[in-house]
Amino acid sequence: MAMEPSIWRHGYDLAKQTGLKSGTLYPILIRLAERGLVEAMWENEQPQGRPRRHLYRLTAAGEVTAGAVAIEDVRAKPVANRRPRRSIAIQGTP
Repeated sequence: MAMEPSIWRHGYDLAKQTGLKSGTLYPILIRLAERGLVEAMWENEQPQGRPRRHLYRLTAAGEVTAGAVAIEDVRAKPVANRRPRRSIAIQGTP
């Protein structure tokens, strides 16, 4: 959702992308919507053979929050040891 915040996404798509099960994902989406970070709406038309689904997308505040979380995630990752590698001389080679 954060990669394309203006596009409406179905919960099923978000579940596939995140690997979260519906019992975890939908309560999170509801809480994010209550906090104004996600917009939710019903599909405009009912497709034949299935009920209408909710669609979700980030709000402007949600985009800002997602960006801040991404920055924090990068900062929290340990920095690799960046010492220069030493050359090892092998005997018998020039």
